Amino acid sequence: MTAPIIYNLFPRLAGPVDRWVEHARRAHEMGFDWLFLNPVTQPGFSGSLYAVREHDKLNRDFMPAGESGSGMDLLADCLGQIHELGLKVMMDLVINHTAIDSPLVEQHLDWYKRDEDGEVLRPSAIDPADARNVTVWGDLAEIDNEASSDRVGLWAYWTQLVTDSLELGFDGFRCDAAYKVPAALWRQLVEAARAQCPEVKFFAETLGCRLDEVADLAPAGMDYLFNSSKYWNFDAPWALSQHAEFGRIAPSISFPESHDTPRLMADTGGNLAVQRQRYNLASVFSEGLLMPMGYEFGFSVKMDVVQSKPQDWEETETDLSGFIRSVNHMKRSLPALGAEGHLLALGPFDRPLLVLEKRAAGQRCLFVINKDWYQAQELDLADLDLPAAARLIRFRDFGGVEQVAASSRVTLGPAEIAWLVDA
Repeated sequence: MTAPIIYNLFPRLAGPVDRWVEHARRAHEMGFDWLFLNPVTQPGFSGSLYAVREHDKLNRDFMPAGESGSGMDLLADCLGQIHELGLKVMMDLVINHTAIDSPLVEQHLDWYKRDEDGEVLRPSAIDPADARNVTVWGDLAEIDNEASSDRVGLWAYWTQLVTDSLELGFDGFRCDAAYKVPAALWRQLVEAARAQCPEVKFFAETLGCRLDEVADLAPAGMDYLFNSSKYWNFDAPWALSQHAEFGRIAPSISFPESHDTPRLMADTGGNLAVQRQRYNLASVFSEGLLMPMGYEFGFSVKMDVVQSKPQDWEETETDLSGFIRSVNHMKRSLPALGAEGHLLALGPFDRPLLVLEKRAAGQRCLFVINKDWYQAQELDLADLDLPAAARLIRFRDFGGVEQVAASSRVTLGPAEIAWLVDA
């Protein structure tokens, strides 16, 4: 199985469906082999991509000018063209809620959770720092996948959605808020999908949930989880411990930022060294990795599931495409980087440099991380137990790879990550 290297084509930023292939072509040229699309079907009144109103109609915002009808034929044609580039495509599968104005609310009221007054329940969340602060998503209606009186009909509906999506041309599914859906339902969807398409992949989005909630997904048959390495500052072992714990359930996907997070360029004041560092980390941390559209150009404006539009495409002087292409190529070239593996910190976390060891696929790799964003740091390699033929791999800022024999000392630039690989 080839480790998935995923480009998130954010449809609100990409615009109409007839523009998606050009973005897919750029992703392919950078070495990505999967494309991830956030929800592309018709939303409800709020316009949020994740408030799906109708599952069988393309979002009108993504219809080319002058086109009418459901638009699903246009989507199928686009997916076919993307396949011709050599890319697989995953869709966002949102089955824990619908838009509050979905026709399903009237047609199948018994599919939804309801409050004590019988009204359809809107999902909500309590601020863990202050229980008085409660966020209610008024544009959503919460599905009762666990205890609906028509659970058979409800689960059949989701199964049909999955099989129809495969027929349309999708190759996999990002399972939104997977921990909010019964593992038995996921298992039914996975088995139905694999009966139709044995190579289909399911990616469970579990960020922000408790460890036991992730563990509850073990019977679901997911192919991948998304890990939390993006939030790790190299100052404590928690990310490595969590990685080992979740690895018992499924391999994982790392990402330097996502459509849900602020842009890294905005968070770091435009520090390109950190932009490269966090992509490099995502590539080595786990089996798969994901990068959102615009990261390669140093975009700084957060993507918005309601407000973003093609006119928000940023004109920057940054182009990390060559760097990303080089990292992706090396990830493909080294067996350990295409597998989940075991990660170990060689040394304390309170030093400017951190050395990670990864053992996987019969290979040992070391990754030297300069935690300092602004100063170069020097490392003595004598204590790292390197074989005589070990290679030092470094990535040039705008593309290209430097591979040399590992000497006794190495100086890393600000926020640089260098690889030490057994020959």
